Amino acid sequence: MNKKLKNILIVGGGSAGWMSAATMIKKFPNLNITLIESPNIATMGVGESTIGGIRNWTNWLGIDDREFLKHTDGSYKLSIKFTDFYKKNGEHFHYPFGSPVIENNTVGVNDWWFKKFNFPETKNSDYATSHYPQMALVNGNKCFFNENNEIPFNFKKDTAFHFDATKFALWLKDHYCLPRGVNHIKENIDTIEFDDEGIKSVNEKYQADLYIDCTGFKSLLLDKSLQEPFESYEDMLPNNSAWATRIPYIDKEKQLETYTNCTAIENGWVWNIPLWSRIGTGYVYSDKFVSDEEALEQLKNHLRKNGNDTNNLEFKNIKMRIGIHNRLWVKNVVAIGLSAGFIEPLESNGLFTVHEFLIRLIRNLNRENISQWDRDNFNYDCKSLFRNFAEFVAMHYSMSHRDDTEYWRNNLNKEWNNDILDFKSDLKTGFTTAILQRTYDYYFPHNEGLHCIAAGMNYSPIDEDFTDYYNSHFSKSERVKNENIFIERMNKRSEQWQKIVKDKPSLYEFLKGYIYNE
Repeated sequence: MNKKLKNILIVGGGSAGWMSAATMIKKFPNLNITLIESPNIATMGVGESTIGGIRNWTNWLGIDDREFLKHTDGSYKLSIKFTDFYKKNGEHFHYPFGSPVIENNTVGVNDWWFKKFNFPETKNSDYATSHYPQMALVNGNKCFFNENNEIPFNFKKDTAFHFDATKFALWLKDHYCLPRGVNHIKENIDTIEFDDEGIKSVNEKYQADLYIDCTGFKSLLLDKSLQEPFESYEDMLPNNSAWATRIPYIDKEKQLETYTNCTAIENGWVWNIPLWSRIGTGYVYSDKFVSDEEALEQLKNHLRKNGNDTNNLEFKNIKMRIGIHNRLWVKNVVAIGLSAGFIEPLESNGLFTVHEFLIRLIRNLNRENISQWDRDNFNYDCKSLFRNFAEFVAMHYSMSHRDDTEYWRNNLNKEWNNDILDFKSDLKTGFTTAILQRTYDYYFPHNEGLHCIAAGMNYSPIDEDFTDYYNSHFSKSERVKNENIFIERMNKRSEQWQKIVKDKPSLYEFLKGYIYNE
């Protein structure tokens, strides 16, 4: 495809399809953008939780939070909570959005470990509380704009969203894409025609210079039509199935939380995503260790333990294809969303890969006449991002010490690839740089998350070699003095953050007044 781009056909709707349409019409308003979807296929609706990167995408599109959240049952999200991942009936820990507060010559990203060593009873969850000011909001279940910078927290940057993914797709269609000129066709995909450039037409009448495959796990264009090989990530990520349902609130003001809660149970983990009118929940598991029927009963038992009546709930079973295609852009076809690949829902990465792949796509499409280099560059960039995130997700399993079921024992005893093991070097580098040299380069992909997950899993970045080096450079009195300064400063600032937000509104009150006008 070396001719000038004029027509783009998006095949498939849902979140991926309408996010693709919104991105294309925003960047290329003069092109002919068309979306075709079957009127009979329900969208997947698994992803209702996002991470911070979606803010860059919605801001670029000019989408107003207040406008789309009220149409999508939405809420704000400040963090991800992990419960029982390290050990059964153990502690929880958080991975908040934004960056940890680094203070030169005062507190560095890994100084918290001095506190943990001197006071072993310190909970692992204290790491996030000590370094992230928004944890004062999370711990109190509060939310506010922080327009006067009362705490070092950027509301527009350090928050993400919970919303109904199906309603989000519909909102994008009706309020963003169609008013800007996207053509919408409701029609079953019966035939796909080919030529040397890839796809020639759909249903023998719809032609384009570029076809964007948003057909979910079916991957009608890239997989079924062009037969691009698929790389499984089963060796790294254990789960391939899910049960999903929706539950009503029992105590809305208490249960409408500022975070996604991920709770590890017998053969995987359960998500809890609080929306405005209800809670989305589900169980991610491996059918190699438990049958679908047993998994459903385990989910119901978990829900009942938390006071929920499961008798009238509707449950949907989902089979997930874990991995990614060898190439995402082949000839004149680009896959976006589940048709390209999927990691699993942990760390809310589903919609993340959608908007990040789209951003990389328009970067190459902006060159107008597409070459093979553009396709190769897109494939390399997206697959590198995908692999990096998948390894980060795998770290949540690799560092766990749960051994209460065959699922967790298998996870505990398996051999992990070197890329996952190499993450540990980043932790040590962060420590030595922050403490000894007092400079810190805090832009690493997921590096801040690595520190949060490592602390939550009780993995210290300090080894004996570093301890010997540290001891040889500082006298005992200097070490005690430095450690006390770090600990005192961390305690004081987290106490100050908590004091500042004490009288701020709950998330329920905040949404009720700002978004829903109730």
